[in-house]
Amino acid sequence: VVAGAIAKQLLKSVNIHAFVSSVGEELVIKPYQELDFSQIENSLVRCPDKEAANRMITAIEQAKSEGDSLGGTITCVAQGVPAGWGEPIFDKLHARLGQAMLSINAAKGFDYGSGFCGAKMNGSAHNDSFIKGGKTNSNFSGGIQGGISNGMDIYFRVAFKPTATIMQEQSTINQKGEVVQLQAEGRHDPCVVPRAVPVVEAMTAMVLADF
Repeated sequence: VVAGAIAKQLLKSVNIHAFVSSVGEELVIKPYQELDFSQIENSLVRCPDKEAANRMITAIEQAKSEGDSLGGTITCVAQGVPAGWGEPIFDKLHARLGQAMLSINAAKGFDYGSGFCGAKMNGSAHNDSFIKGGKTNSNFSGGIQGGISNGMDIYFRVAFKPTATIMQEQSTINQKGEVVQLQAEGRHDPCVVPRAVPVVEAMTAMVLADF
């Protein structure tokens, strides 16, 4: 996070905002363009959509009361990235971002632009038609085409697993290979996703600063 803060100072024209976009089954429905990023840090779960945040908090409290945990997703938006950052083959911009995000503890998935939702679409609906000014109509490409930034918003999601340490009794194997029951003790977060928001921002800043 410290390295990311330094990287952000090198990226004076770039604004990077990450926020919790889902916890368990509760998710933000609004597109990121309709969200007020200034409200991210005013939320207990670092979600700028107040209604969705309240639902997430309720879900986390429910999981905690049951001695269980929840995973979720973080969406990150990088605005002001100039066109031309990245490489066409081995160091594609989205590949480097994916590598950085999947290096974060508990990260289980990464998609950018239309991501996995794009796999359900027809080409006629998904194709990014160019419009005046060199922009595209939909930005399903997530601001990256052919591994290189195109000057539009770069946006992606990172999926995080539920915390492995839960308060429920679980079956495991001890040093002798015997099946035993394990129950964790102490303080453990029922959802670590909100804690990862500044980490996602920092990793994004470091990748962009490298380019």
